[in-house]
Amino acid sequence: MSNPELSPFGTKITVDEVIDTLSFFDSWEERYKYIIDLGKELPVMDEALKTQARLIKGCQSQVWIEPHVVGDKLYFDVASDAFIVSGLLALVMAAYNGKTPAKVLEFDMEGFFAQLDLLKHLSPTRGNGLRSMVQRIQQVAKASE
Repeated sequence: MSNPELSPFGTKITVDEVIDTLSFFDSWEERYKYIIDLGKELPVMDEALKTQARLIKGCQSQVWIEPHVVGDKLYFDVASDAFIVSGLLALVMAAYNGKTPAKVLEFDMEGFFAQLDLLKHLSPTRGNGLRSMVQRIQQVAKASE
């Protein structure tokens, strides 16, 4: 298990930073490149954690999420086998990683996606997969309250 507290997501890489950075780009090609680059900054998930039990159902690509509770905060080891999906995971981690379960549950993820104008630029299956990731994390937060 990696140390989830060392992830830059939710601390150095925040929702506000993502929104600000994406607003500088004129094209979705540039935005996709930035999102993919964010995914490359995710801490590497231990291969032993990439199990069927951690696999998110409903995603076109393979996505694994392993939650950790440290003190009163939730941290997540995450991984995907697709670059763009890793980037989408990074966006989700910017919002959720290192937050209390209450903060996770009160965060308006749909509003965040709308601010980024993200969902209309993803295929329906990618959008459904993204929502599946969010639902899994919200389930963890509800169970941790």
